[in-house]
Amino acid sequence: MATGNTLAVFTAVGGAYPSSNYATPDLRNAHPVLDFDASTEESCYFEGVLPDTYAGGGLTVELYWMATSATSGDVKWGGSIERMHSNGDDLDSDSFASEQTDTTTTNGTSGKVTKSAITFSSGSNMDSLAAGEPFRLKVARKAADVADTMTGDAELSRIVVKET
Repeated sequence: MATGNTLAVFTAVGGAYPSSNYATPDLRNAHPVLDFDASTEESCYFEGVLPDTYAGGGLTVELYWMATSATSGDVKWGGSIERMHSNGDDLDSDSFASEQTDTTTTNGTSGKVTKSAITFSSGSNMDSLAAGEPFRLKVARKAADVADTMTGDAELSRIVVKET
């Protein structure tokens, strides 16, 4: 595939939840969202398979979200990838690659969508994920980070994974 091509799409309803500190499922005008708190780091997992057509150039994970009520401030998002290949890691414990981050200013109108983009270079940043292999993507709001200044929840509606 070429740079910019979409490899996977996840929606809020497709998330899996950790045992604690998970993003809360919610609806905004009948649109499913995941609410990520402003004071506690919360996360959610999304599982997929990297298409066979992936050319190996890295990934960009686009997060589409809005503020529950805020009209200013920044949200810092973290993302990490766990490769789940055949005869690989024991899935009884997590084995995510190092977290990559992006900080984005919220839209000035509550309810309007903001897009954040987390970039993963190929190799260890992606847990050496290769074409045709299953993976798990962890998304977290870095609420305790000094760069995360937006009050209230960040409502994640969808994720688009593109080839970098």
